[in-house]
Amino acid sequence: MSSLAGKHVLIGITGGIAAYKLPFLVRLLRAQEAEVRILMTPSAEEFVTPLTLAALSGQAVHHHLVDRQADQTAWNNHVAHAEWADLMIIAPATANTLAKAVQGLCDNLVMATYLSAKCPVLWAPAMDLDMYQHPAVRQNLETLSGWGQFVMDSPSGPLASGLLGAGRMAEPEAIFQQARRMLCSNHSPWRGKKILLTSGPTQEPIDAVRFVTNGSSGRMGNAFALAWSALGAEVTWVHGPSSVQTAALPGVHYIPVKTADAMLQACQAVADEQDVMVFSAAVADYKPSNPLPGKWKKAQGPLAIQWDENPDVIQTVAASKKPHQRILGFALESTWDEAEALRKCTAKHADAIVLNQAGDPEGGMHTETNRVALISQAGISPLPVQSKEDLAWAILDWMVTTWKF
Repeated sequence: MSSLAGKHVLIGITGGIAAYKLPFLVRLLRAQEAEVRILMTPSAEEFVTPLTLAALSGQAVHHHLVDRQADQTAWNNHVAHAEWADLMIIAPATANTLAKAVQGLCDNLVMATYLSAKCPVLWAPAMDLDMYQHPAVRQNLETLSGWGQFVMDSPSGPLASGLLGAGRMAEPEAIFQQARRMLCSNHSPWRGKKILLTSGPTQEPIDAVRFVTNGSSGRMGNAFALAWSALGAEVTWVHGPSSVQTAALPGVHYIPVKTADAMLQACQAVADEQDVMVFSAAVADYKPSNPLPGKWKKAQGPLAIQWDENPDVIQTVAASKKPHQRILGFALESTWDEAEALRKCTAKHADAIVLNQAGDPEGGMHTETNRVALISQAGISPLPVQSKEDLAWAILDWMVTTWKF
């Protein structure tokens, strides 16, 4: 998979209570092999310790324009920090720091470095509800956005003041995902591409509380969404119920559905706009003809169910595809049947099919890894067993090479 190895991330921490969450962001970035440097304002030290951040980042934490020690005095070169960075993150971005940034004030190391930075800048505002809504703060946020800097939305929730509303700092996971997108998408062939993705199982109702489904976890779709989000694509993700879904990925529009009919309707509504469509959902082949409006009681005896065939989502959507569009489907077979996968590829009007095998101890629905082959009229490309997250990146690389993006 793509990591952040070799990427330089500079984090400026200012004096807000949400600073206590920044060690979690550092860990996420370091887990992706990014190099992380941390600068702090003097007031930030009241909320999170430099020692904790130095231990997690593996680098010294700087928090003064001038370093004074018993035997020496040194200038902290803010210009060198700014030139080193591929991305600067300022979090939590307090109302005070936002105002300084817009006015060009320079009274601490974080602001001196920010004013010298030529790299992209990511802001994660954090303050109380009334401060966040004040016209002066709103204007400052709009000004920074207008300068081409990325300002994260502030989610609503409980605030340190006891109030409930917007003003919270975005969670470290959300900041990490946005930072990853900014770092990985600059020269990506996927940047700006419109993607339709389906994933997960469908649930076909029997009565008011029971349904027919399958064992799809949705892991493969989640892996695709993570990869495309990082690479700058614009993803419409039509997904069945899943417990492994990464929430609020940047560049991803979520459309939750339950039934095959709902999935088809959602896909058809957006299909014309897409460049690539990937159908990784495990759509139920059949549905009860007449779902009961209430709960079937055990005392009523065994329930006889009549079945109707569900629409073939990929075949229906692909029948109207445009010349520039590319379509990838999935075929889960009980045996490793490349001929059947190729037949499905042709019958469903797909450009390629990902073959995988049910019951494979290293692949299929119930595992975190998968063994697949990409099958099309051009040939068969087997891929090694790997995690579904790594597999998503490998399939995206295959698409770029094969389809010449």
